[in-house]
Amino acid sequence: MSVENMIDLRIVEEPKKPLAMHPKKFGMWLFLASVMMLFMSLTSAYIVRQAEGNWVYFELPSLFYVTSVIIVMSSIALQWAFYSAKRDKLESVKVLVLVTSVLGVAFLVGQFFGWKQLVTNSIYLVGNPSGSFLYILTGLHALHVISAIVFLLIVCASAFKGKIHSKNMAQMEMCTTYWHFLGGLWLYLFIFLLLYR
Repeated sequence: MSVENMIDLRIVEEPKKPLAMHPKKFGMWLFLASVMMLFMSLTSAYIVRQAEGNWVYFELPSLFYVTSVIIVMSSIALQWAFYSAKRDKLESVKVLVLVTSVLGVAFLVGQFFGWKQLVTNSIYLVGNPSGSFLYILTGLHALHVISAIVFLLIVCASAFKGKIHSKNMAQMEMCTTYWHFLGGLWLYLFIFLLLYR
């Protein structure tokens, strides 16, 4: 066998490096995919049920416009915290993660009072399917926001312990991704409900 053939054979047989992903990040991406599928199936069911008739049309609560702005602001704050962590500006990370958490709670409070506006306008969870879908979609999203606020508080505790910095970004990155996902999901739901109310 010639030297050229031996070199070619060695190149062919050399194992390829596997694509590496942090196992927790991989698990998170699977979770986000399942959440996305859940909301896609619910919005598809919404459209199908609306086409069948017996549907009450109503205005969305005005507070949903406010909560949409709040969730965008919270995403900006958390992205800023992420960049601060990459630059080892740890005091900024602590403050911005706390600001994001407060904005997350403000979002939930706004959603709650938005539901109260719906009740004032005689739109209930039980009754017409249009109201039921609205409460289920926004309620499920709110439950995910609660879980994300818990995650934010865990990240905040890690930041105060000095565990979040440029060489240890996995937790911060996962939290930021999850929060942005929920912000994007809310904007999708809000626009969807504006178009198909």
